[in-house]
Amino acid sequence: MKPLPLYGRHLRALGPTDDGVFHARLTDDPDLAPEARGAHVLLVRGDTALAAGFRAYFRTDGDATAIAMRNAYMLGEELHHVRTGDVVRVDPARRSVNVLYRRSSPTNSILVTERCDNYCLMCSQPPKPQDDSYLVDEAFRWVHLVDPDTAELGITGGEPGLLGERLPQLVSHIERCLPRTALHVLSNGRRFADPALARALAAAGHHDLMVGIPLYSDLPEEHDYVVQARGAYSETLRGILALKAAGVRVEIRTVMHAQTFARLPELATFIVRNLLFVDHVALMGLELMGFARSNLAELWIDPVEYQEQLAAAVEILDRAGMAVSVYNTPLCLLPEGLHRFARQSISDWKNAYTDECEGCTERGSCAGFFTSSTLRKSAHIRPFGARTSASPTPASPIRPTLETLEQPT
Repeated sequence: MKPLPLYGRHLRALGPTDDGVFHARLTDDPDLAPEARGAHVLLVRGDTALAAGFRAYFRTDGDATAIAMRNAYMLGEELHHVRTGDVVRVDPARRSVNVLYRRSSPTNSILVTERCDNYCLMCSQPPKPQDDSYLVDEAFRWVHLVDPDTAELGITGGEPGLLGERLPQLVSHIERCLPRTALHVLSNGRRFADPALARALAAAGHHDLMVGIPLYSDLPEEHDYVVQARGAYSETLRGILALKAAGVRVEIRTVMHAQTFARLPELATFIVRNLLFVDHVALMGLELMGFARSNLAELWIDPVEYQEQLAAAVEILDRAGMAVSVYNTPLCLLPEGLHRFARQSISDWKNAYTDECEGCTERGSCAGFFTSSTLRKSAHIRPFGARTSASPTPASPIRPTLETLEQPT
């Protein structure tokens, strides 16, 4: 199982080109209005008619014949899946193309930084310390290219809160460019412990904004261990409180693994007693990417082995009237009583199904797997219609103490 490539370094010039990075929307319409062409790259296949004025031209049929237009390129085969309406970042000097937005996908996100003040054991995109402020600078320049009928966009990192006032500014800019698009910000919540930043985000005036914040335990030492940052638990809770006080909707997200599963019922009880006002709780399966691969021995547990704790947590939250969902977990690994809480939550570009899923009658409504699941997967995957009973072995609770892990190289 391989994820859909969203980056390629096989861009080949078919004639004279201009220097400098640029962003553009893709189109296959050579008759596009002349005034709109400067913001578009024309996709050229076969005998596509050519017209002047486009920002660039991408040949996507493997034909290396020169195109009598400036800024004409042959696109690498790995990106031949791009379509009209997608948005790309093109760096001619590096011969690279990044697919920033796919119009056909329901799960598009804007990466605004790779810096982070947490160092989570299972981080799927390990943080980098370098100044990457160009990412948010560029986001201001290309977000207007996104289809205005897009249902939802994400803002992700790294930690978006590290942008400070630039984050509310970006949210306000997105609202102006995409007034019908919902916005979901993934954050560890710590920077919003500053009420001024929480109020600034609320003042951005977005019509449909939610901030997703992880909380991994009801115990401070366990949460701080998972995120590898002392004091993070307190800052995260204060961030949640400040955001809600400012009128921003908040989602609590908990990744389930060997370090977090044992106290899921206690965490649910804590949320019901102290954070009943949050807007959604997502209990999430583990993605085996980034640090999760490096720390696999410490994190992996067959999802079947924590279903008792998961079911108890969901029941506590549901009975309290809270909106709760189970993400990233195949239906065959969940007890039937949890199926109504399960969501198809994995981004389409890294979503796949295994050979065991062939013939499953529930495949159309199942979350399936991350493409990274080939590294380790449950021993209890069974297609509906051909399932056998299994008796999961309860896993032993793990009680870690905070320590600094050596950074993987």
